[in-house]
Amino acid sequence: MGEDASLVVSAGDVKAFAKLSVISQLAPLKERIRSLEKKYGCDLGAFEERIKQPPEDFESWDDFIEWKAYSESVKELESRLEMIEDAEDRCLVRSPLKKY
Repeated sequence: MGEDASLVVSAGDVKAFAKLSVISQLAPLKERIRSLEKKYGCDLGAFEERIKQPPEDFESWDDFIEWKAYSESVKELESRLEMIEDAEDRCLVRSPLKKY
């Protein structure tokens, strides 16, 4: 590579990479939520009301805590994804690659 070689990365490339990163984190969380919905036959809100009724079931409470954490993580990641999609493209400074 010559001294004048430069690396060009567009803002679109950076956004696409960031989106893929978030999506790769979302996929397993959403799959786990679907698994819990299938296991209990309801969504998180209905499940929360169900587990508040006696008798107390520790396995269900453990699943509830996990499920709620997954749901909160999904919301956070979906918000991050929306921010990435709405981000404005900005000019990036190009700098030549240094030969080491």
